[in-house]
Amino acid sequence: MENLTNPGKDPVHGDKIMVRQGKLKIYYHYATEGLPTEKENARTWRDEELGASDWIMSVPDHPQFEAYKTYRIKLRDWPNTSDFPDTKPELELGSE
Repeated sequence: MENLTNPGKDPVHGDKIMVRQGKLKIYYHYATEGLPTEKENARTWRDEELGASDWIMSVPDHPQFEAYKTYRIKLRDWPNTSDFPDTKPELELGSE
């Protein structure tokens, strides 16, 4: 990859880039805008975790019901903590 806008430097949003593939040269503009942020990726992960455990909330006699209930509360609260998005909540399953 060759930065044509700022040769020798790492590309930043908007720089013109050239990539060689054999004899072929591909030109494009480097883009970082529009990509999901770290916080957006964290929220997506959190939403997937909540969705994957939804079914357990309808089974109150599930052996790990309380652990999942606590985990889901941590997931919902996580975006408002100082740990967000760096430290993901963890499911703490007790021994049966």
